[in-house]
Amino acid sequence: MSNILVTGVAVLDFIFQLDVMPLEAEKYRANDVSISEGGVAANAAVAISKLGGQVTLVSRLGKDEIGNIIKNQFYNERVNINYLREFVDCRSSFSSVYIDELGERQIVNYRDQNLPEDATWIKNIAEHSVYLADTRWSLGAIETLKMAKIFNKPGILDAEDTVTEQAIKLASHIAFSEHGLRAFTKEKNLQKALGKISQITDAWICVTCGEKGVFVYKNNDIKNIPAPKVDVKDTLGAGDVWHGAFSLSLSEGNNELDSVEFANSVASLKCSFFGGRNSFPNRDQVTDFIKEQKKCN
Repeated sequence: MSNILVTGVAVLDFIFQLDVMPLEAEKYRANDVSISEGGVAANAAVAISKLGGQVTLVSRLGKDEIGNIIKNQFYNERVNINYLREFVDCRSSFSSVYIDELGERQIVNYRDQNLPEDATWIKNIAEHSVYLADTRWSLGAIETLKMAKIFNKPGILDAEDTVTEQAIKLASHIAFSEHGLRAFTKEKNLQKALGKISQITDAWICVTCGEKGVFVYKNNDIKNIPAPKVDVKDTLGAGDVWHGAFSLSLSEGNNELDSVEFANSVASLKCSFFGGRNSFPNRDQVTDFIKEQKKCN
């Protein structure tokens, strides 16, 4: 069985469901609330596990109570955290997440700037089938993508925040968010922005665009792979789930376009439920969802 290495951040989310997003300095009443472990890399790892894949998470936590809560959830979700490091006198990351009736989200995140950035110890980790790197831990992403090159395995860059040219040049596959692509290229037009990326790398490139699906760039042209339509309840973590599902599909020997279609289905299904990781689908749910989508089409 394939084994995927995921590197990046893990946090604890306090999730509030509201009628409208907070706009004024006043008290707002939540319709529902949940506490869920989150973080880009952590969510991707849990999504892979729920879909039946074997996954190892490399991350950093403070040695504190929030860190203990985060760790315990990984045990429950069958995520290997043997390479998760805890640091004394540092605080684990946490977020307040606001979700409105349309399923859109607003996030306030705390991240301890004293967490050590060093990631050289990643090079001591054994070979994996696929490597997925979250740019929010920049040095962790670099070391992870270097390992993918050493072992000649797919090195996927989740390119949303603080994307660096070094990481782009190391990756074999790059999945930008719209925000990440435009922030890096300073270009609003998607095709032109993707074209700029293609000038500095030979990697496979795409950009995820939520309900509009995914745009894949190849030979100066872009192909749209639409996302299945669902009644959106909660978009929190949908991009993370997408990256996890895409990585898993590649590790199972599927090509990039088939992997995008699979990841689109997984992410769309996740958005049809509220509740953080409780809304992440398992493989049987995804299989049934894809069958229903084919019937409708």
